[in-house]
Amino acid sequence: MRTPRLALLLALVGAPLAAQQPDAQLIRDARTASNRAIAAHDADALAAFWMEDYHITPSSSAMLAGREANRALFAEMFQSRPDVTYTRTTDSVAVNIPWSVAAEQGHWNGQWTQGGQRIRVGGSYYAQWRKIDGRWLIQAEVFVPTWCEGGSYCEGRP
Repeated sequence: MRTPRLALLLALVGAPLAAQQPDAQLIRDARTASNRAIAAHDADALAAFWMEDYHITPSSSAMLAGREANRALFAEMFQSRPDVTYTRTTDSVAVNIPWSVAAEQGHWNGQWTQGGQRIRVGGSYYAQWRKIDGRWLIQAEVFVPTWCEGGSYCEGRP
């Protein structure tokens, strides 16, 4: 009698996790594609991963709202820092299927040349995703810098 009860308990506990897995993978895949957009300096492709009311708190703590405002900011950054790269690496994704919302946590790093110095900065990030019409989009992201190397840029918050 114990074996069927244990199997039922394991099935009930494991079912929500199993249901999350396809959606979690879709989010991981979207993150990988967004990294490719950054590497290609394609602000339009990057903005396609954001909701219309997307909010970001970047490493500089200068909050900015709206997909178009953030797209323009990235386009300007790609022009002013031609060698800039950012990579966001997902550490975990938790999906709340009934609410069509997910939490992504990970670590990030960025680098570029400024004033002849190679700047490298990185830290932790948190993203809130929403499933809209069957597609996962980022509603908000927070990037917390925990380290910086490479010159005067790192001497204080920009």
